[in-house]
Amino acid sequence: MISRRIIRTKVLQILYAYYASPEKSINKTEKELFFCIHKSYDLYHYLLALILEIADYSEKRIEIKKSKHKPTYDDLHPNTKFVTNRVISQLRSNKQLNLYLEQKKLSWVNHPELVKELYLFLEESDFYKKYVADKNLSFLDDRKFVDKIFNEIMLISEDLYMVLEEQSIYWNDDIEFVISMISKTLKRFNEYSDSDQRLMPMFKDQEDRDFAKDLFRKAIINHDELRELIKVHSQNWDIERIAFMDILIMQLAISELLYFPSIPTKVSLNEYIELSKFYSTEKSRNFINGILDKTLKDLKKSGKVIKTGRGLMGES
Repeated sequence: MISRRIIRTKVLQILYAYYASPEKSINKTEKELFFCIHKSYDLYHYLLALILEIADYSEKRIEIKKSKHKPTYDDLHPNTKFVTNRVISQLRSNKQLNLYLEQKKLSWVNHPELVKELYLFLEESDFYKKYVADKNLSFLDDRKFVDKIFNEIMLISEDLYMVLEEQSIYWNDDIEFVISMISKTLKRFNEYSDSDQRLMPMFKDQEDRDFAKDLFRKAIINHDELRELIKVHSQNWDIERIAFMDILIMQLAISELLYFPSIPTKVSLNEYIELSKFYSTEKSRNFINGILDKTLKDLKKSGKVIKTGRGLMGES
């Protein structure tokens, strides 16, 4: 499922696009936000399909070697550990995955060179050699192996990044997030999983879907109040000279502090400081941290931060 960290990232990106555009339409930009989130969910299924393509390529190589004019003993008695991996077999028959790929027309058919390159990269890896050499493999070993393909092959493949970037501008920053979703998905599979095994939903629940919409809208609707708070708590700085992305990060963080009573202040601060590591400089991160800390203290003192719900003791 799309985590709240990914939601915050997407809202930040779309908020930037909103302010950069001469056409300020909240409804239109909100639709763009959900389209952007949906593209991440597309990538989730697309990468699951990629491992099937790599396994298919491996199987084709085996068949080609068997058909040689003078096949060797190894050609006729190939190691099929990879192509018969039980988790890959479960993914191949998964109804939800196949239906989604069919409906969205997601396919790697136009990228045979990438599939080949990823397979050859995999074949040379130490964990692949160890896996295919082990004669006593459990389902857990199969699952760990598949997880390693995503985290140790796909995650570091520059060519994969290039191919995905060519296909969608929305996938530039998504691979790491999506692969973490896939790792969580794989943990749901066991040796008894069948074709009805459920994959991750796009959102955990309706609350997360509403969070995406509300965070975006509250940051825009309360623009003036939020910018004034940033200005007040950065007195020694000219707000016009503060990096625009830094302002947006703080705008979203303060929105959560003020308008989302069920989210602990510590969670909000940690999430946006973490987000600043990707979208700001180290100097900016320290600046953002300092401004948010001062803002939170003053908001609490004036009684404007009201947190309610379970797990929110100590917020006063």
